[in-house]
Amino acid sequence: MSDPTPRRAGRRARMAARAAGPPSNPAPPGQIGGQYKPLSDADLHSIYRTALRLLSDLGMGEVPTRLRASLEAAGAVSMPNGRVSMPSTLVEEAIDHAPKTFTLHGRDPARSIEVGGNAVHFGTGGAAVQTLDRDSHIYRSATLADLHDFTRLQDALTNISWFTRCCIATDLPDEWALDVNTAYALLRNTNKPVATAFTLAEHVAPIVAMFDMAAGGEGSFAKRPFVKAHISPVISPMRFGADAVETVYACIAHNIPVSCITAAQAGATAPATLAGFLAQSLAETLASLVMVHAIKPGHPMVFSNWPLVIDLRTGAFAGGGGENAASAQLSNWLGLVSGVAACMTDAKAIDAQYGAEKGLTSLAAALAGGNLIYESSGMTAALLGASFEAFVLDDEMHAATYRILRGVEVNEDNFGRHSPSGLPSDAKIA
Repeated sequence: MSDPTPRRAGRRARMAARAAGPPSNPAPPGQIGGQYKPLSDADLHSIYRTALRLLSDLGMGEVPTRLRASLEAAGAVSMPNGRVSMPSTLVEEAIDHAPKTFTLHGRDPARSIEVGGNAVHFGTGGAAVQTLDRDSHIYRSATLADLHDFTRLQDALTNISWFTRCCIATDLPDEWALDVNTAYALLRNTNKPVATAFTLAEHVAPIVAMFDMAAGGEGSFAKRPFVKAHISPVISPMRFGADAVETVYACIAHNIPVSCITAAQAGATAPATLAGFLAQSLAETLASLVMVHAIKPGHPMVFSNWPLVIDLRTGAFAGGGGENAASAQLSNWLGLVSGVAACMTDAKAIDAQYGAEKGLTSLAAALAGGNLIYESSGMTAALLGASFEAFVLDDEMHAATYRILRGVEVNEDNFGRHSPSGLPSDAKIA
């Protein structure tokens, strides 16, 4: 009888090879979207013209004094009712000056990503106040330890391009402790591009000082910023938020890229009809772009137009649906770096509802060409929860989506050397 040891060794090698996976990702992040176009060219022009009319004729309300001065210097006009009109020429100037692509740096340069065009990247977002506990499988308050664990987990997931804090550490005593500890958790546990939020503008400078320490010394972070800021300076409908505006000024002063997020809700803060809703949401996000342009022309901004929906029967939040595919198409049509939201499943458990809602909405956003697809990893319960298991499952879902975007390459090499029958293509049958 022959020695079975070589067979066992061969089996172990095959198992190890399967466990290790392919030597390279066959469809890495950054695949090209844009194949799905829910809006016609006429639709795009009509929605854009309506948004321009809203900004010019209705204008923006509750404009802080500092921002009013910046906007007027750029060409905006204060109206008798106190609102600020943004003429179409100013809006189009802001669009023209906005970077069409830019780099989101990782502390490891190999993990930096170029955003813009029709390249698609899935990432994270959210501010969950609860964590689906790994052991008890029951929701509990999210903690700082959870944030550290989530950050370490996603660092190993190859289909998540950047990390934004996905949960709020509810065990911290105040806003400063929350902001600085959140920033440190990102710094400590990943070298991917990351994003965070600053509750108050005065928190920006001391946290940037911490980033400078990691980057090599004072001023180093601003030369290659590896953190972007998530800010919502516009409050729907059509007005600014003073604290968030001040945070924008502080971030721009430290050369931090900003993702200005508008979150209008159809049927609540915006028209219930999707066309009117998309026009208002576009106008509000364009107002953020004009603000950034007025402060520092050409500063990198993710155009995060997140049109969301509420259930008019119950008032429940129902975000991240197909309307975000239309948002991605609009932003890309304008040549702006698009940020959209998807995967805001209402499912509380990792179940069929979870898979169906996440799979459909994330694929729609990707096929429409959303450059940065937020909220798409790890989130449950309409953004109120975050789950470790969900992160792993969503990473697999992103891999499938990227492979769909890659499509089928048809060329002479890919037809193979033999005919479907297995015979050489030039063989003759007697």
